[in-house]
Amino acid sequence: MARRADVLDLRLGDREELEAWLRRSTIRKSEAERARIILLSSKGQSAMEIGRALGVVPLTVYKWRQRYRRDGLRGLRDGARPGQPRKLSAAKVREILELTTKRIPEEATHWSLRLMMKYAQVTQWQVQQVWAAADLRPHRLKNFKISNDPRFAEKVVDVVGLYLRRPANAMVLSVDEKTQIQALDRTRPLLPLRPGQIERRTHDYKRHGTASLYAAFDIATGKVIGRVTKRHNGEEFVAFLQQVVGAVPATLDLHVILDNSSTHKTPEVKEFLQANPRVQLHFTPTSASWLNAVEGWFSQLERRCLYRGVFTSVGALRQELRRFIAATTASPPSRSSGRRQPSRSSMGWRVRNKSNSMRINHAGH
Repeated sequence: MARRADVLDLRLGDREELEAWLRRSTIRKSEAERARIILLSSKGQSAMEIGRALGVVPLTVYKWRQRYRRDGLRGLRDGARPGQPRKLSAAKVREILELTTKRIPEEATHWSLRLMMKYAQVTQWQVQQVWAAADLRPHRLKNFKISNDPRFAEKVVDVVGLYLRRPANAMVLSVDEKTQIQALDRTRPLLPLRPGQIERRTHDYKRHGTASLYAAFDIATGKVIGRVTKRHNGEEFVAFLQQVVGAVPATLDLHVILDNSSTHKTPEVKEFLQANPRVQLHFTPTSASWLNAVEGWFSQLERRCLYRGVFTSVGALRQELRRFIAATTASPPSRSSGRRQPSRSSMGWRVRNKSNSMRINHAGH
């Protein structure tokens, strides 16, 4: 039989309340532990027995017994702690928002968490919460360009109209060129990917020359007609247009969307258009490359083909560009297809370079 000194008398209704605490899914672990200490103490268990059962020291049991005797259930809750207040007043929130949107700190051009914490006299966490609630990101900066084309609206309507409603018996192609693609070669062998370690390469490289790529993106099918050239001029552009005309059935008209590059408006281009009346050019507004759908394909080319490519010659670069065009234009590959990655043991760096799997930097486009 338990000694009377070990039995903790519960106040009226407290047993039911403590048992309700333990049934809640959102109760804190510390509060659930205190509730068990009081319930077990009410059954006459000693501090040593409760400590072994709950994995706490007897002093903890004595502490919460004393708190309960003095303050009841209220004594089992965590009280207010010293330090910065956990809640911000509406006035302080307005102050943070006012500083963020209408002022700048004296020692910087924009706000950071630490600077706002210093000026507003709050915690970094509180600043973060206010900024998140207002969707403010002072560390971010985005550039934009306003087109000064006097026919901006007219050209946008023309180009977007082609995207939304293709003319009957016609093909719509988005055309552009990626110039000065550099054939870069690394100075040391690639260190390949393996479990626990990412692929690594040297920072420095060797230049072997450049090439330019003309591409015509079919907005209906996503297929691409490409031409790799040594130079970027009006003659090469006309040769590319001739290649496109030869690849498209003669029964279809061609609507070509392109930018305002000077190579697109040379006398040779005008002569070509007179000789090929089924080809019609649609120019995007100035400073509006985002209207040209082929730019999305060029972005894929950079990420998937050029970013990690390595080339020992311009010829290797040209070959890889043609391979990528063929791969993206072909039918979707099977799950087991793909180029095999060379093993580390057979990967002399010159041999590895021929696999064309490292970065090509480019300039100009």
